[in-house]
Amino acid sequence: MPHLLLIHGAWQGAWAWDKLIPELSKRQLPCTAVDMPGNGCGQDRTPPKEVSLGLYMGFLSKELDKIEDDIVVVGHSSGGIIASQLAENHPDRICAIIYIAGMMLPSGMEYADLVAELQPDHPEMAGIIPYLKWSDDGETSTIIEGAAQKILLQDCPGDIADAAAAKLKRHPQRGRAIKATLTEERFGRIPRAYIEAKLDQSIVPVAQKRMQELVSGAVPFSLDSGHTPQLSQPQALAATIEEAIFALQDRQD
Repeated sequence: MPHLLLIHGAWQGAWAWDKLIPELSKRQLPCTAVDMPGNGCGQDRTPPKEVSLGLYMGFLSKELDKIEDDIVVVGHSSGGIIASQLAENHPDRICAIIYIAGMMLPSGMEYADLVAELQPDHPEMAGIIPYLKWSDDGETSTIIEGAAQKILLQDCPGDIADAAAAKLKRHPQRGRAIKATLTEERFGRIPRAYIEAKLDQSIVPVAQKRMQELVSGAVPFSLDSGHTPQLSQPQALAATIEEAIFALQDRQD
């Protein structure tokens, strides 16, 4: 089985995968969950002004060097953009990408561009944005009290939602306003799967559908979950990830 590299979304950290990892282990799926630089978790103290997609790539390249097996990159939410760029940079190391309600966007497109496209007809595209509080210098954002439970964690048990909300950190805007530069020769050759979160109020279903239209070819899966099935439905998500891996392996064969 391949080794899964788990990339979290904004305001989160490696802790977001804590309930999923034991379920993956039951399925003999080894994995590594990382704390992205500048996210305020772990030992990293990268200043927000130094965060960039290039910084992320340098960090993750070192993580790839630690893994000997074939690698499947799993990107949740904004971690999807990071996963796409990593596959573009290392197509010989990464055998597949799995997006979990992830930002699977075309080359050169930011998620804000997708919001601008869809929001006139779909006001729910605003997602978590109205619930953000910005630092005075505009470099970081935090989620106002109670909003994470409402938008990101609405289908989690109350104690799990509250514990997760308490762990959310300020997130560097330079780590949100990112766009991948992708080519068909490199990124385009990597098999992909997309796991939709059908009850998502952050990356809402219409956005997930539109991204699958814009970046075609991903094998579709879905869960009746909110934005963070790794917390609300870890067993079901692990089973879906396993199913996705087998489906992508069959496609390669």
